[in-house]
Amino acid sequence: MSDAGQESFDVAIVGAGVVGCALARQFTLDGARVAILEKAADVLDGASKGNSAILHTGFDAPEGSLEVQCMREGYRLYLEIHERLGLPLIRSGALVLAWNEAQQAELPGLIERAHANGVSNVGPLTRQEILDLEPHLSQGVTGGFRVPGEYLIDPWSAAHAYLLQAIENGARLYRGSEVLSGSRSGGRWHLETSSGRLSASLVINAAGLFGDIVDKRITGESWFTIRPRKGQFVVYDKPASALAGHILLPVPTKTTKGIVVCRTAFGNLLVGPTAEEQEDREHALLDTETMTALAAKAEEILPELRHHQVNAIYAGLRPATEEKDYRIRTDLAEDYICVGGIRSTGLSAALGIAAHVARLAARKDTPLESPVWPKMPMISEYGKRDWCEPGNGGIVCLCEMVTRREIDNALIGPLAACSMGGLKRRTRVTMGRCQGFYCSAELARITYGRLAEPMLAGDD
Repeated sequence: MSDAGQESFDVAIVGAGVVGCALARQFTLDGARVAILEKAADVLDGASKGNSAILHTGFDAPEGSLEVQCMREGYRLYLEIHERLGLPLIRSGALVLAWNEAQQAELPGLIERAHANGVSNVGPLTRQEILDLEPHLSQGVTGGFRVPGEYLIDPWSAAHAYLLQAIENGARLYRGSEVLSGSRSGGRWHLETSSGRLSASLVINAAGLFGDIVDKRITGESWFTIRPRKGQFVVYDKPASALAGHILLPVPTKTTKGIVVCRTAFGNLLVGPTAEEQEDREHALLDTETMTALAAKAEEILPELRHHQVNAIYAGLRPATEEKDYRIRTDLAEDYICVGGIRSTGLSAALGIAAHVARLAARKDTPLESPVWPKMPMISEYGKRDWCEPGNGGIVCLCEMVTRREIDNALIGPLAACSMGGLKRRTRVTMGRCQGFYCSAELARITYGRLAEPMLAGDD
C-alpha cells in the first residue's frame, strides 16, 4: 500500500467493517473525496466477519430508538439496491416462538412493539398454525407469531459491494493503517497512522470494537466504553437446512435476542449466537461445553437435527457498550462524528446508519450524476454460481463448489483479498464440510506470493 502521508481528503472514515463500508459508499456517492483507514490487512476483519446474516425489519428493536430508525432505513435501502449490486436476498420470514407460559405472556407486547416500529403485518399464531408452517419443530412449542419481511442475506458480499462501489467511484482504501493520533489545525484534521499522515475536513470513527480507543486517540476523550460480547455459533451440514424454512427466533430477553436457528445463504443451518461478556477485543475463543449446549438447544427446537452432522463452529465479537442503543455523537470535537456501539444489527442497519450520519454531517458536496455500479460475484447457494458457467478453470473447493476463476478474481482488482480470511469471505473456499482438508494444498499453490502472509494450517 502506498503511504498516506501527503494525501488530503474531504472525509476520513476509520474502520472498514460493514458500517465503515456503507459510510464510504454514502459519502462517495454524495460527492466527497473519501479515505477509508483499516488497521487490519483486509476489510471485515473485526466484528463484521462473524454475524448471522439476517436482514432484520427491526420489529423487536426498542421503540423510538436510533437503532430502529437506522434499521428501517437500512432495510429499505438494501431492498432498493441489492439487485443492481448483485446481492442475494432470500425470502424466509421469521417465527418468534414461545416454549412456556412465561414466554407466551411476552408475545402480545412483542407484537405491539412490532406494530409501533412500523412492522404491521405481524399477528399471533396458534401452536397448530406454527407446526403447519414448520412441521419439523418440536411439539413443545406453545405459540408465537410470524414476521414475513425478515430475509436471509450474504454476510459479507453486502459490505464488499458498498466498499467496492465507493472505490470504483474514487474513494481510497488504506489497509494496514491503524490510526495512532489526531490533531486539528487550519480547519482540518491531521491523522497519524501506521502507514503515514493523512488530512481530512471530516473524520468519522467507525472503528467497531476499538471505537472508544480511537475516540481517545483522536479527541483525547471517549464518552462510551466498549464491552466486547462474544457470540459462538454452530453450523450444521447442508442437508439440515431442509428442517427450517423460517428464521426461528426465541422470545428475546433484556440483554440478548437469544439463540437463533436459521438457514444460511450458503445452504447450511446456523445455530447461535451466545452472548458472553469478555475483556479481550481481538480473540473470540471457542468453548467445547458451549458448543455442545448450543447443539443440544438446537436439537430441542428441531429434534431431527440429531441425525445431522455439525459442519463448522465459529465465534465473533460484538461491540456492545454500557447502553443498548447506538452511540452516535457529533459534539466531541468539531467536524468529528463517532459511530459506536453498533451491535448485532449492524448488517441490517448499515445503509441507514450511513444515511443518518450524512444528514448529521450536512456537507454540501455535489452528488455523482452517473456513479459506477459494480456487480458482485454470486457466492450464495440460492443464486447462479460460477461453477455452472463455462471457462471457470475447474472446481478447486468441492464442498463449496468454488472455481479457480472465482479465486483468481478475488485476488485481483481494487478490493483484492490480502489475507486467507479475506479470500474465504469473498469466495467461501475451505469453508465447507471438509474445512479445507482436500483443497488446501492446491489453494496454497494458487495463492503463493499473492497474500500478505502465506497460507498456514488453521487460517481463518
